[in-house]
Amino acid sequence: MTVDASTLDMEARVLRRPHCQPSHIEKNRHLEPMQRKDTWLAGAVGIVLYIFLPISAQGQGYTPYLRGAEHTGALQLEVLKEAQDTLRYALVAHAASLNYDSKKKRLYNTVERARKLHLNVVKIFSPEHGFTGSFSAGEHVEDEAVDGVKIPMVSLYGSHKKPTAEDLADVDAVLFDLQDVGVRFYTYISTLTYVMEACAEFNKPLIVLDRPNPFANVVDGPVLDTAFTSFVGLHPVPVLYGMTMGEYAQMVKGEGWIRGADSLQLHVIPCVDYHREPVSFPDEAPPSPNLPNAHAIALYPSLCFFEATPVSVGRGTDAPFEWLGAPWMDSTGFSFVPMPNTGATSPKFQGETCQGWDLRETPIHPEQGLQLNYLHDVYHAYADQVGDSLPAFFTSFMDKLAGGTSLEDALLAGQTVQEIQASWQPGLEAFMQIRSRYLLYHVMPIPAPAKGPPSAAPAKKTKKPTKKGAQ
Repeated sequence: MTVDASTLDMEARVLRRPHCQPSHIEKNRHLEPMQRKDTWLAGAVGIVLYIFLPISAQGQGYTPYLRGAEHTGALQLEVLKEAQDTLRYALVAHAASLNYDSKKKRLYNTVERARKLHLNVVKIFSPEHGFTGSFSAGEHVEDEAVDGVKIPMVSLYGSHKKPTAEDLADVDAVLFDLQDVGVRFYTYISTLTYVMEACAEFNKPLIVLDRPNPFANVVDGPVLDTAFTSFVGLHPVPVLYGMTMGEYAQMVKGEGWIRGADSLQLHVIPCVDYHREPVSFPDEAPPSPNLPNAHAIALYPSLCFFEATPVSVGRGTDAPFEWLGAPWMDSTGFSFVPMPNTGATSPKFQGETCQGWDLRETPIHPEQGLQLNYLHDVYHAYADQVGDSLPAFFTSFMDKLAGGTSLEDALLAGQTVQEIQASWQPGLEAFMQIRSRYLLYHVMPIPAPAKGPPSAAPAKKTKKPTKKGAQ
């Protein structure tokens, strides 16, 4: 049987389940139930797979996207002009550190903005993927030279994740302005943590130029067990922690999650006119090469678990984190072949045909949070194959992505999606208490409808007096 994602609405039987838990959204409300569609995978090896697609987000009250570049803290960079003109700054930034000039109606990088304000930026630190954002995940990045930027650049990735005493010797203060996406295993919050530690250790003030992110109002997923800390998860927070960079920095300092937290001089320049709405990013410079658009970002926290499995998430294709598949899957009517490209120099299943799904037309929105059904059902399809020669579905990287063994253990034990989500709730509730102490932005209240007359009956209209004979 061949079924692709575009025909599931006609050919699949419909199941329904609540798609989020009470702590899923800061507003503490349930969204409408999400339909899931069963489909395919029947073949020579007897695979059965259910992939559930969320129904359209239209009409369900989801918060519309804002353009993030119009609300950045860097738009208020002028406040630093009040400081001494002799201060030497290091700027942690990349190509996605973009801001929108409403007067000139154009985008500009924070590096450009700092130079126009005559701030003395003596050094640029870049994160994973480099300043240009053109390096693939995990690729070693040497110090870069970027056309038109004469400021020295230093990579904070690989073996050099934390600024050294030498790096900061000619610096008086550090500015931090990376475009985060709000997902724990996205490494920019780890870079933030190491920069915070260095600033505390070497007595350098840290100024975070805050930015909105798509998941800043969503709290979901397993909370990290600190026995499994790594660069893709340093702190006991859930996969979706529902905070901006500035809020996260305040939490790391306030909870003492770095050495010397009490001595860190931390300042946050907040976002402009922001109320925790999900945001989209400019096409000119996505936050990283494999998250090219808002749809891929919305799928990212749900699909990234497949990085630790024999399944491709489309790295090395035109639609990373929007295509899903593997050579071992039966025909679905859709296939792709990963090949080296700018964002993936050595993609999984390079040169092999992967059967799977094109999810580009699947409605998904950040407020839907973590869609565990993808991992749950692909895992069971793999496990149901006949034969004992198959390698394990999960690699050791899964424990780092999930922040512990609980998710893998639950899947191996045959727990349902609902049972796994329910097991997250105590940890999420405890985290929400911590998180609440550091929030800088609050959801704009929905205006209450105008109150009508006490009676349910409509008021009778009274006729205006008219002159005799008037019509």
